[in-house]
Amino acid sequence: MMNSEFFNQIFWGNNIRAYFLFGTILLLGLLFKRIVSKLLSKLLFRLFKKFSQQAHDDTFVSLLLKPIEVFILFSTLYLSINQLKHPLEVTVYHYSKLVGKVKEQIPVSIGDCIDKIFLFLIILSIFWIILRIIDFISHVLLYKAAVTQNKSDDQLVPFLKELFKTIVVFIGFFTLLGFVFEVNVLTLITGLGIGGIAIALAAKESLENLLGSFTIFLDKPFTVGDLVKVDGVEGTVEKVGFRSTLIRTTEKTMATIPNKGMIDGVLENMSLRNFRRVKFAFGITYETKPPTIKKIVEEIKTYIKEHPDTSDDGNAYFEGFGDSSLNIEVIYFVSLTAYNDYLAIKEEINFKIMEIVMNNKSDFAYPTQRLISDQSPPVSDKPKGNDTIDF
Repeated sequence: MMNSEFFNQIFWGNNIRAYFLFGTILLLGLLFKRIVSKLLSKLLFRLFKKFSQQAHDDTFVSLLLKPIEVFILFSTLYLSINQLKHPLEVTVYHYSKLVGKVKEQIPVSIGDCIDKIFLFLIILSIFWIILRIIDFISHVLLYKAAVTQNKSDDQLVPFLKELFKTIVVFIGFFTLLGFVFEVNVLTLITGLGIGGIAIALAAKESLENLLGSFTIFLDKPFTVGDLVKVDGVEGTVEKVGFRSTLIRTTEKTMATIPNKGMIDGVLENMSLRNFRRVKFAFGITYETKPPTIKKIVEEIKTYIKEHPDTSDDGNAYFEGFGDSSLNIEVIYFVSLTAYNDYLAIKEEINFKIMEIVMNNKSDFAYPTQRLISDQSPPVSDKPKGNDTIDF
């Protein structure tokens, strides 16, 4: 009886029982939110366990732990605050601009404001959880794509991840408008029909780049990891997004090229070539005799054709006469397309060419100038004997 009277005592519009429930729910929520969030994460993981086919539970828990904690925190605060009554009301007066008298009175309670605020926060936390689940699904798909030889799925998974996350964000935005701000979403979407045309015209380039990304996935002119060259930019494709493609250049910088430019311009996929061409010329001295030149050319040609990492159509020939050298041109194709391997083969052949030139008692030419002086005897200024001078 006494306990009942004690809990029924009123302070600031609420009895002690309401304050006790408020404190108990808040304390339990704060103490056990981490444990409950881990349990909920592991329960949710059971829905995706067959899909993952690998031990990804730690990744799933780490992704969902924070958003579930936030969801439990907001839910706990909302439940605890709802145990209290909020007698305070605020009346909003709507005045007429013409007359100046009260046209409409709108009572707004503190409880209604709290409900709207926590509904807003709880909906945000729910969609945060959904976005993290999309991150986990893309993580598993990327793991599966990494063990396959097809590179298309490595490129498609990040794109689909961004696409679905964008869709979820739009759904979350209209959900907040409908449930929190009580906006008629269908009417709003219908009203945007005409405005959408203007927006589409303003975002013409963005839409073209988005369509360009779909074209890239359908035509597959390249995939992530390919070495490409477009608009003078050469590098490795790292990511294909909604609007642009990221390329890691050979100078190790990051180039961002709009997707429209990737499909409209001349794109060279150098990863699809089966050979790398090498073409250069070098000069030997003019003192080299013609038989020696022929021998040098033939030895270079034979070495290139017999090399295991070059094609059979390599060639070398006496190209012509330079200002200070006899020029020999060399053309061959390296079958190893990896850049470091290509440089190693090129270096090996260069050293062999130097060896061939030196073994044939010739030398490499460099720019020189020859000064020829006239050593004829001087002519006397005065005429001698019968010499005459004509004017």
